[in-house]
Parts: sequence; structure tokens; C-alpha cells
Amino acid sequence: MKINFKHDINGQKLVIAVVQDYETSQVLMVAYMNKEALTKTLETGVAHYWSTSRNKLWLKGESSGNTQKVKEIFTDCDMDAVVLKVEQTGAACHEGYYSCFFREFDVEKINENKTDLEDLNENDLKIIAERLFNPEDVYGDK
Repeated sequence: MKINFKHDINGQKLVIAVVQDYETSQVLMVAYMNKEALTKTLETGVAHYWSTSRNKLWLKGESSGNTQKVKEIFTDCDMDAVVLKVEQTGAACHEGYYSCFFREFDVEKINENKTDLEDLNENDLKIIAERLFNPEDVYGDK
């Protein structure tokens, strides 16, 4: 059996990578890996991904210092996605939060107002975490 790099984005064959905190199983982020990223991750024990926006290999934490030490890797039944269980240093999210999943849908408000998906905005979301760093301090003004 082989890893199924079937997701094609910008000509890259990728697998979806779900990243979880090793101790708590909290989902930290979702990214993509090509064969090179998965190979580097296995060789070094540190998470590497394929950046679809920059179209290049990306060592998690190379700009911020917020690295991910990989403790376990799982794959799904179709072998087209992986789960990485990591020891996260600092924040996983480039917006400064420990997890990229720091916004929660305000389901009651959405149902009450019968909000259409196309009409969702920041007022329909709740921030459920504290920011660990200011992104401008780490990455500059984008």
C-alpha cells in the first residue's frame, strides 16, 4: 500500500494533514503535505508542509520559531490524509493563537436569525482563545 497523494493543487500531488496536540488531541491546524514534506517530516521528526499559497516546502516554525515535534503519524483508510500528533512549541496559528481553530460559530444566533451561509460574518463567530503573540511582531505588516 502507498500513500495516496491524490489532492492536486497548483500541480502538486498532496495529502491533507490534520495536526493535533500530542497530549490533548486538540486540533491545531490543517495543512497539506507532498511527498517531500512527508519524507522530511519522517527523517527529521519536525513537521514540514507544502505551502499552497507560496508553492514551496515549509518547515513549520521557520519564521516564528513555533515548531512542531512529531510524536505520531496516522493515515486514514484511503491513505489520502494523515494525522500528525505533535508537541507544539508556542502558537500553531499564524494569527497568534495556539490553535487555528479559535473561532466558534454562534449556532444559536445563526439559527435564531436564520442566517444564510453566504451572509455569515465576524458577528456570527465567537473568539474562544487568547492570542499568544501579535502576528505583526513576528511576521511584519502583511
